[in-house]
Amino acid sequence: MVYFTIAIYFAVLLWLGVVASRRVHTLSDYYLGGKQLGYWVAAFSARATGESAWLYLGLTGLGAAVGLSALWVVVGEVIGVSIAWFFMAAPFKAATDRANAITVPDYLVSRFGSDGAPQMTRRLRLVAAGSLALFVTIYVSAQIDATGQAFVNFLDWNYFVGALVGFGIVAAYTFSGGFLAVAWSDLFQGLLMLVGLVLLPVAALIALAPGALSVSLDPTLLNMWGAGGLSLPNVLTTVSYAAIGLGYLGSPQVFVRLMAIKGQRDIRAGRWVAVAFTLATDTGAVLSGLFGRALLVGADGDFAATLGPAGEQVLPALVEHLFPPLVVGIFVAAVLAAIMSTIDSLLVVASSAVTRDVYQQTLHPERAGDTLTGLSRRVTLTLAAVALAIAMSVAILVPGRTIFWFVIFGWSGIAATFCPMIVLSLCWRRYNAHGAMASMLAGLIAIPVFKFLVPLVPGWGAMVARAEELAPSFLVALVAGIIATLATTNRATD
Repeated sequence: MVYFTIAIYFAVLLWLGVVASRRVHTLSDYYLGGKQLGYWVAAFSARATGESAWLYLGLTGLGAAVGLSALWVVVGEVIGVSIAWFFMAAPFKAATDRANAITVPDYLVSRFGSDGAPQMTRRLRLVAAGSLALFVTIYVSAQIDATGQAFVNFLDWNYFVGALVGFGIVAAYTFSGGFLAVAWSDLFQGLLMLVGLVLLPVAALIALAPGALSVSLDPTLLNMWGAGGLSLPNVLTTVSYAAIGLGYLGSPQVFVRLMAIKGQRDIRAGRWVAVAFTLATDTGAVLSGLFGRALLVGADGDFAATLGPAGEQVLPALVEHLFPPLVVGIFVAAVLAAIMSTIDSLLVVASSAVTRDVYQQTLHPERAGDTLTGLSRRVTLTLAAVALAIAMSVAILVPGRTIFWFVIFGWSGIAATFCPMIVLSLCWRRYNAHGAMASMLAGLIAIPVFKFLVPLVPGWGAMVARAEELAPSFLVALVAGIIATLATTNRATD
């Protein structure tokens, strides 16, 4: 019964890819769906893309491991999604429509093309496209890795077989239908994610005996600040959780949905859908992990042995404990939906960076967009293969990795490179191409510095590392963009 449910899920995805492929005639169709998305599809697609494997497996595991302090992730995400949809979406949509932009680098060239520095805007396009291809490929590899782990945890498959099966399905429908197949599948998959994460904590709470939470859980798990209460280390950890929401302030794989939506009216309607989806699914993930720990481990059980060192086996274990095989199959499909809805979106964004921004706009500007759909598909498949190779390599070389932080590294790289630049480009008229380049390069470099080098600094390094890499890298990129702009702009002409 579990396999029957999964087979139906895969069949629906492939069918959506076939139907969407009949509507792909131009490069704009392949990468933006002709800019005709309704608000339900756009909102669900943006949220499904922004969540990924870390929501179902990573965030539930974090809820099981640290308790209610994981709700700071929810706070950060709701704030980030709200700012993006309520304050940034409308001006971004208007600017990209005026520029007839297909990709985020298209928008950047239009925004900074009047600065009188064509070579700088050309370099800006190339750096943006290269950064996208780099971090998106890493991010996709993390999702493929999570696919393999999902098949291991739910169905006891071989990791590599599971990763290859999931990869093959998503590559097939993305290859054929492009952005439209991705958006339609995201609506379908987003509904699965929403239903699953609303249903699961309710079912777990019903299964718990009255008063079981206070008896079965360490009191520190019910403290929003974590073990030790309000302290500097816990505040920095809280910052690392909430900072995940910064990635919604301009990450290309999310903002391309705002480019593809029909118009401003759909943005006004879609923002409520996006915020409600975020609040429901993220809160449900944290509570599922916490209730799962109470139900499956209790006060005296072995947490790591039961749920894994990071708690990331809590959702598979809880689902199998509570539900019959048919429902287990639905949850397996929902987990795969969270993963695949991100892989497909990322592949399309990375492919657009290579095909549109490098090949067409930089190397062969004489090529018309409607002649490049075949190349777009080949580039999509090539990038997917590279990501698969990275995922397989990481699985072999880093056996102790966690889904949560593997995914967050890729997410942070994209966010720190692009989000400060998008924020400044929309809210500061003086911001110029030099500032945009400085923001991108600073964010790009800061991520590995704060991730790998800062923790090694004697004394204060370990403390700063508790904030993780995204928040400090985002700040560095903002400051770098402001300084570079002020240093290269004639203030008298502002």
